[in-house]
Amino acid sequence: RKNIELAKFKLEKNNIKIIKSSKNYETLSWPDKKKPKFVNIVLKIKTSLSPKDLMKKCLYIEKELGRLRNKKNEPRTCDIDIIDYDKKIIKGDKSQNLTIPHSKMHKRNFVLLPLFEIAKTWIHPLKKVSIKDLINALDADDLRTIKLI
Repeated sequence: RKNIELAKFKLEKNNIKIIKSSKNYETLSWPDKKKPKFVNIVLKIKTSLSPKDLMKKCLYIEKELGRLRNKKNEPRTCDIDIIDYDKKIIKGDKSQNLTIPHSKMHKRNFVLLPLFEIAKTWIHPLKKVSIKDLINALDADDLRTIKLI
């Protein structure tokens, strides 16, 4: 949780204004559930940065907080994703490290539940499906394995 607060501080220090913040949600690590649990939040922000520049800033903050990118899905000190940016649809390539909306967000309990908390009427810009319907489409296990902390 300390890293979440540090990340929020660093975002604001970089002229990224936090408008709303969800509570903290804890999930089992993935794919190895024996690793430390993940803590997730969703933020609504205001920024003058372009999506690409915002992503660069987020990656820089991750690195400042000790994020290493050695192996896919390894435990990490910080992971900042852009879930939505003004309903824009951006299909990036690997070099840009940017696809908006996030390509797997509609399947992730740790994105959907905190997002619902701060944006109850949000509609997926590509799928045109409400946040409520996306949550209802999750497996029961996905809903059981997330905990508000």
